[in-house]
Amino acid sequence: MKRTRKPRPQSAQKRLAILDAAARAIAKHGFHGMSMRELARETGQALAGFYNYFSSKDEVLFEIQTSAFETLIVTAEDALRGIESPRDRLFAFIYQHGRYVAEHPDVMRVLVQEAATLPPHMRAKVRALKERYYDLGHAIIARLYRDGPKGGRADLERVTYGIFGMLNSVYGWYEPERHGTPGEVARSLHRLALSGLTAEYRHNADIERRLAVVTPLPLLGRGKP
Repeated sequence: MKRTRKPRPQSAQKRLAILDAAARAIAKHGFHGMSMRELARETGQALAGFYNYFSSKDEVLFEIQTSAFETLIVTAEDALRGIESPRDRLFAFIYQHGRYVAEHPDVMRVLVQEAATLPPHMRAKVRALKERYYDLGHAIIARLYRDGPKGGRADLERVTYGIFGMLNSVYGWYEPERHGTPGEVARSLHRLALSGLTAEYRHNADIERRLAVVTPLPLLGRGKP
């Protein structure tokens, strides 16, 4: 049986360095329209040397996305280990996510903006990792949700996606000098999420019925008044 050769430590480090540089390049220029030659140049590689590490642009993007979600999963599991309180578990989850975003904003931009770029067979593997990470957060939110609103399974799913949307948006606005440390950001988001999950909520159905009959304006072509 032929053995698969493990990459040398130097090769693994070089590969990670290329992925980091590639994430910056893709976040800046976008994936489509960037050739392998341009990607090699952006990462400081000769094209021939670049092919020693990655066979295609798709493989580069796939490695960025899978490595990111694997890291998010492992760090979240490590952070949650030994913590029993649902409130504390939610903070640990938010903190780890926020710290990753703060340290890897380009990677997060690639995860969000290039989520549908990969071919189906690669996208399915990334999706499986994404669902594992979602399940970690969902399990925490479900425990808090039982003590808060009683809107049913569909509402719990909406709330969970809403909290993930809040977390995933951090890369677009976070500036350390303006918004503080990842811990400070985590405390703000934790307070916001926890208040929504545990506070009493009263819905004004009359307002919703009134809004439902208002004809929305077109995005374009409204015309001058």
